[in-house]
Amino acid sequence: MKLKDHLRGRDMLLTKDWSISEIDEVLLLAGKLKDMRRKGISQRELLPGKTAFLIFFDKSTRTRNSFEAGLTQLGGHAHFIDIGSSQIAHGESPKDMGIILSGYGEAIAIRHDLVPGEGQSYLREVAEHATIPVFNMQCDIDHPFQMLADLMTIREHFGSNTQGLKVAVTWAYAPSYAKPLSVPQGLLMLLPRFGIDVTLAHPPEYELLPKAMQNAEEGAIQGGGKITRVDSMEDAVKNCQVVYAKSWGSASLMHDPEQSLKTAKKYSAWRCDEKLMISAGKEAMYMHCLPADRGNEVTDEVLDGPRSLIYQEADNRLHTAKAVMAMTM
Repeated sequence: MKLKDHLRGRDMLLTKDWSISEIDEVLLLAGKLKDMRRKGISQRELLPGKTAFLIFFDKSTRTRNSFEAGLTQLGGHAHFIDIGSSQIAHGESPKDMGIILSGYGEAIAIRHDLVPGEGQSYLREVAEHATIPVFNMQCDIDHPFQMLADLMTIREHFGSNTQGLKVAVTWAYAPSYAKPLSVPQGLLMLLPRFGIDVTLAHPPEYELLPKAMQNAEEGAIQGGGKITRVDSMEDAVKNCQVVYAKSWGSASLMHDPEQSLKTAKKYSAWRCDEKLMISAGKEAMYMHCLPADRGNEVTDEVLDGPRSLIYQEADNRLHTAKAVMAMTM
């Protein structure tokens, strides 16, 4: 397979940094790579001997493994770096790390998602000094590779023309930990650019970051989608095609996870169950980036039911990561 090289060297820090046509190219390639894998066709000639450094400030399952497995399938190798076992924990600067790792490999990927105001700034500083692509594996603002997989999944199920499609992005209760805001923000920043109407619902304490919402509104103007705010899950899901119900933390309380979870308990009734899916309409499908708090955010009946796209969505994480790496590294 011969790839164009016009995106070689590009960072993937926010989806808004990539044009609609460039994202279309990524998803087209992701679909081809997915088909090749199903047919057992090797892709190891795409990135032979290439190295990516995967730096994690937070835990991961799908992100780490989609990048590691994906780069292996493309003929390269991914190095996992836990910041606790690196000099980052001792204060090594983003500048020094970006310059040095640029001499060792072909890409740097970073997950830094739990502290509002820090993750994207850190990524930008690394990218300023790196001479190789820098990938955002999830930050405080966006989760680009998850968003690409979500859009890919929506297109696979509903077709490539997403103009006027309605997606409900709604907060849901989870008692496990104060989850990042990047998934709902990422959905709002990406989907309306492709003509999708997004309805957002959350309790008053769970507002999204102002800068992310500004980016989302600008993208909606560009792509013709709409962003609507409502006050309940029930209002959000009316006549929608996708119910994306998940938890996120309170931006003002991310420094105090215990208080954030205490606040969340007031809204334990915010849960996606079969009754909510029925009220959404016959077409509605359920999506979630995972891991889902089963029985809290969403019931097993919905997660494991015929209207759930969660495993298709998770599978597409592999193919979108591979597509971006193959086009940029």
